[in-house]
Amino acid sequence: MVQEIRFRGILRQEEAIDYVRTHFGEQFVFVNENGNASLEKEVKKEFRKLHRGRIAWDRDGFMWGWT
Repeated sequence: MVQEIRFRGILRQEEAIDYVRTHFGEQFVFVNENGNASLEKEVKKEFRKLHRGRIAWDRDGFMWGWT
């Protein structure tokens, strides 16, 4: 995911969800209180370790972007 964002500049939430489901399984995805698919906290924690602050979440656009 980090490489994808670095290459394209952004990664939409639905693309990240599809990637995680396909490569790691459904257990790493859940439906949040707003009814949206989201990544489990442990996935996000590991993701943050990998990008070390170089990627930011855009709440309005439901996507991550390279900073």
